[in-house]
Amino acid sequence: MRLLILLFLPFLAALDGCFEEKADETADAPEQTITVNNTGKPSASAVYRDASQSVDGRITDLLARMTVEEKVAQVTAVWNDKRRMDNADYSFNPDSARTLMPHGIGHLSRPSELAGSHIAGRTGSEQVAYINSVQKWLVEETRLGIPALCHEESLHGLAAVNATSWGQPISVAATFNRELTRKLYATAARQAASRGTHVVLTPVVDVARDPRWGRVEETLGEDPYLAGQIGLQAVLGFQGDDDKWDEGEVFATLKHMAGHGEPEGGNNIAPANISERTLREVFLKPFRYIVKNGNVRNIMASYNEVNGIPSHANGWMLNTLLRDTWGYKGAVVSDYYAVRELTDRHAVAPDWKAAAVLAISSGVDIELPDREAFPSLVEAVNDGSLDLKVLNQAVSRILRQKFDRGLFDNPYQDPARALDNTNADKVLVRRAGAEGMILLKNEGILPLSDEVSQVAIIGPNADKVLLGGYSNVPDGFVTVRDGLENHYGDKTKLVTYAEGVRVTEPGSWYADSVVAVPDSEDRLRIAEAVEAVRNVEVIILALGGNELTSREAWAEGHMGDRPSLELVGLQNELLDALAETGKPIISLIFGGRPLIISNVVEKSAAVFQCFYLGQETGNSVTDVLLGKVAPGGKLPISIPRSTGHIPAYYNYKPTARRGYLFDDVSAAWAFGYGLSYTTFSVSPPTLDVQAIEKGATGRVSVDVTNTGDRAGSEVVQLYIRDKFSSVTRPVKELKGFEKVFLEPGESQTVSFELGQEQLELLDINMEWTVEPGDFDIMVGTSSRTEDLRSVMLTVR
Repeated sequence: MRLLILLFLPFLAALDGCFEEKADETADAPEQTITVNNTGKPSASAVYRDASQSVDGRITDLLARMTVEEKVAQVTAVWNDKRRMDNADYSFNPDSARTLMPHGIGHLSRPSELAGSHIAGRTGSEQVAYINSVQKWLVEETRLGIPALCHEESLHGLAAVNATSWGQPISVAATFNRELTRKLYATAARQAASRGTHVVLTPVVDVARDPRWGRVEETLGEDPYLAGQIGLQAVLGFQGDDDKWDEGEVFATLKHMAGHGEPEGGNNIAPANISERTLREVFLKPFRYIVKNGNVRNIMASYNEVNGIPSHANGWMLNTLLRDTWGYKGAVVSDYYAVRELTDRHAVAPDWKAAAVLAISSGVDIELPDREAFPSLVEAVNDGSLDLKVLNQAVSRILRQKFDRGLFDNPYQDPARALDNTNADKVLVRRAGAEGMILLKNEGILPLSDEVSQVAIIGPNADKVLLGGYSNVPDGFVTVRDGLENHYGDKTKLVTYAEGVRVTEPGSWYADSVVAVPDSEDRLRIAEAVEAVRNVEVIILALGGNELTSREAWAEGHMGDRPSLELVGLQNELLDALAETGKPIISLIFGGRPLIISNVVEKSAAVFQCFYLGQETGNSVTDVLLGKVAPGGKLPISIPRSTGHIPAYYNYKPTARRGYLFDDVSAAWAFGYGLSYTTFSVSPPTLDVQAIEKGATGRVSVDVTNTGDRAGSEVVQLYIRDKFSSVTRPVKELKGFEKVFLEPGESQTVSFELGQEQLELLDINMEWTVEPGDFDIMVGTSSRTEDLRSVMLTVR
């Protein structure tokens, strides 16, 4: 058993503004007069116990029976105190529970972990048995018998022992594949639900605009449209298409709201110094889209401040915009320990009680992962500093999820039905890993010919477990070396391995320390690598970052952001030495963020941007290198030419990117770019009508043809520019994409809708509207101008 993800995780759910008609606010619980009844346990015939009653009616009845202490218990959680609530063998101790949560609890945080050291050691069946014990005690021993919601991490698969672990979200985004995304997250949903989990703290839909930030790997890239589309599929994978809970589903959590992805200086949790316009047009846009289309049940506020207001104290964001304007009906959960940080970090509240009142009044419904500031809400209600209606509203939102999930009717699971990773899950992850590989360069060396009989696998990431953050212990991991040896091992061919250099000394994503490697030791490794490749035909070089050089910097002593995007250590020196041998090099760049790879590209015959590909990494890589699968990934984030070229995102304003003295201002590799082993042609776009009335909808179509001699996939991308507008617009914005798989010579017509969603802007009055005028409609294979063909649409 090994360490599971622990500690604080900033979850910012960003939501973009949309000034529509104000939602009909039927608050999550109806208006009610609260009459407290604390005279013993309610009878079995109480309305809230009756499954035939409406959820609204059950909530109203239960709220009327609750004391202030019982209400506050529902907006708190227990995590670290599980160590006090468990016996020595990690079984549940009801005697301790009577002290720790006498009035019940809202959430049980990460029950997959063993208490005390945050070791994620419970198997699926053990976890279910533990949760059943907790629920039995809550139902039978607390006055009102309210079960708990149990939440887990599931950033790229359920973070639990023997669960399925696919690539980091940045790699999922690189697939540009909606259907595949939904299947991945549905896999996690089945496993999580089977283990007694009700809520997962994912997906992350932060828009990543600064690659120095260590949490880029957790995001879906730099584009708000892509983040909204892929994020929605993750939510649907977790929750299904309708509003009710079905077996194998869990409630998702959008995070982090908002502005988390472009922190000052690239430092995690730093202020987001962005205008309201940028906040709403970029960072909140995925949240707005998913709220409108996915019925997501939870949103997590972010650690950072936006224009001087911490997100956990931002009533405009969490109440006015999210609930009143967008009509969101779910719960807002705190990021871990973020409520106390209103006092301890942001200094906008003098003490934890004031922080709790500020947070819940601003729209935060529950404090995660532990009971710290929110227990003081009892005193706040009693002394009048918090309106009881505010507490009731928050409690009703938590209770609604418990009723909707059916916990009051049956809070138990069957331990024998807990799910682990299966062979079918491995096949899916292997496919996703292959689809997430982005081919940046190929001088004809790929796919590798069967004539190649001797290969070397070299580099710091050649034989390493590469999962990234918020991971647990999946059911095995296939390294790049493993994958190649699996392919060549039963033949007469030879795979030679050498580490070459190290990125860092071995360590843990969870541990604070990161130790650099002495140059003298790495130069000995470089010499060994050069000797190892003497007789091979091809070098496969696995470089990049690791889990220590790009990670969540959750505390001042736990760093993960970088001021430079250069390859860490002597990786470029290793590359130079190998290039001098004259052997062709195929480079694989792993890690959580874009890196400066100009030297790699110059000296390699082929280059892949891989990010993290999941537990089947080696098999995915081998499938692509050997041509079993053609690469079809596209960059979800631009790769800058240097750290000084940040920002490098493609959707910049017309007055940006004027140029640099002695340098090119463009990105080294643009958003949406990625090659295949075959070639494709995209016809000039055609409109069904040249002009439409405001409020009407048109269509643009292209024919895509596989003009090569191998099967492959292409991502057809739609970009739009409002040529003249009342406020400035980006030079182009992604507004549609479709991934097509074609055999040699096969063609397919791809069409995109052109309507309100594609053409709207946030006007000078901060209202979403479509302005009459001309629009450039651009369709092609990447965001680069040379990869796009255009036609003009007029809106009258």
